[in-house]
This record gives sequence, structure tokens and C-alpha cells, in this order.
Amino acid sequence: MTPGDVPPRRIAAMDAPAFAGGDPDFPLTEAQAARLVKTALDEDDAANDITTLATVLPTRRARAALVARESGTVCGVPLALAAFCQCDDKVEIRVDVEDRHRVEPGATVLFLNGRARGLLAAERTALNFLQRLSGVASLTARYVDMVRGTRARIVDTRKTTPGWRRLEKYAVRCGGGANHRATLADAVLVKDNHLAALDGDVAVAVRRAREQTLPGTFVQIECDHLEQVRAAVDAGADAVLLDNMSLEMMRDAVAIAAGRVLTEASGGVRLETVRAIAETGVDRISVGALTHSAPAMNLALDFE
Repeated sequence: MTPGDVPPRRIAAMDAPAFAGGDPDFPLTEAQAARLVKTALDEDDAANDITTLATVLPTRRARAALVARESGTVCGVPLALAAFCQCDDKVEIRVDVEDRHRVEPGATVLFLNGRARGLLAAERTALNFLQRLSGVASLTARYVDMVRGTRARIVDTRKTTPGWRRLEKYAVRCGGGANHRATLADAVLVKDNHLAALDGDVAVAVRRAREQTLPGTFVQIECDHLEQVRAAVDAGADAVLLDNMSLEMMRDAVAIAAGRVLTEASGGVRLETVRAIAETGVDRISVGALTHSAPAMNLALDFE
């Protein structure tokens, strides 16, 4: 998606809620986002910005553009809006780029007109949200682009920043990826340490998972070798996680699964290797780096 796909959105903080017209998939309510942003502003002691208070007159107004310094996928606009609106309840904002949209260097994401003190106080908090979440979305989009044309879907993991999981998983979706389980309660994923506690018996793990959870609960087994894949398929698992397998082993595992269970490649996936992994025929590729190692997208606020 490009900025031109939708017309700019204008927000007057005193008249309209900052979320009006935003992404319906955004995972926080306006009240939840407001609390999160207030916590971040308080952490920065934005109300006591001694540099701005000492040097900028309270009556001074300013116009500023929040711009992309590099190409990427934008994510986190609602939080940036909340930051600016909390620091200046009369700020006027034009939203040129919504979440999920790709931008090129120099593109204006937001254009702001308000009190200079408020814009300066909110600047870093707004950018922190946008840069982090846009970084996750942008890295996800690169992985998605690399596997385009194959059956594989890029999915995330639970390797997220504490307290930010819903936001980071939303950013993955903005980048075109899909979410794995959000919490430990969402699905069964029997990993190597679980199997170690069961003397490696995959069939017992699947049977107990079926007996102790609600009907329809998704059951996945982590497999290190092909014998475990066969056992998981025979036991009636819903999916197998192919942990750090070679490309040849993955192809063999896909053949063993034969469409009866989902196959997911995991472990050490990189941009340089993800295409070859996708071409083995796996259904999903989980990438922890999407959320634990995504570099922040380079965005900046430029005053006129």
C-alpha cells in the first residue's frame, strides 16, 4: 500500500478523537492507548522539559513534519497522535500515511501545527512508538516479500518486548505477516523440554494434550528429527514445528506430513535463507527476529 491509497486525515485534538479513521485492527482501545502514552510521557518527564521551558516562549506556535528518512512500512500512528494530543490539546494534525502503508525516504507521515512547547515535549515519545513498531512492520514486510509466490506464511513468536506483545504482533500484521499463538493459553506447543519430561514420547504428549484441553484446541509438536515427525503425524497432532532442520530434512518432513498436518520451519531463519526454506514446501516459517531484533525505522520530526 502507498500513501496515495487513502486521502489525508485531519485531526483537531480539541474536537475529534485521535483514533478517528485509524486502523480497525489496532489492538488497543483509545483509553488503553492514552494510558500507555501517558506512562511513556511521564517516564520522559515531558511536562518538565527544562530545555524547552527555558528557551521557547509559551505563546510560540510551530509547524512540523514527521518524515521518513528511509523506506519502510509505517506502524504506530495512533500512539504518535495520542502523544502529540496529550502535550497540546489544541494541536492540529494532518495524517498523510496510515499504519500498514509503505513509504519512501522523504515521505511525510504526519504534519503538525500547534504550540512549539507541546510538539517538542511529545517528539521523542511519539518517535519511540513509531520507530519501534514501524521497524517490526518493515522487517516483516521484507521477509514476506522474500517468500512471495510460495505457500509459506511468515509468522511471529512470543519473543516480544514485555508489555508490548499486542502492539508488536499488530506490527507484524501491518507488515503482512501472521501471528503465532499470542499467549501460552492459546494453543498447545509441546517443545523439547516438555518431551524431555515425557521421556521423548510424542504419542503420550499428543494424547495428554487432547485429554486435558478443550475440544478443538490446536496441538503442535516441536520435532528435531524425522522420527518425531512421523510419530506426531500418526498421533494426530495438528502441526509439527521443524526445529533447526536442514533443507533436505524439511523437504522429507513435508513429504511425511503429506498435507495431514501443518508444517512450520523454525530456528535460525534469516533473510538470506528464508526463500530456500519456503521452497521446501513448508506451510509456515516462524521468525523470532521480527520482534526481538528488528531495527528501528529512521523517522524524524522536522520543524519548518
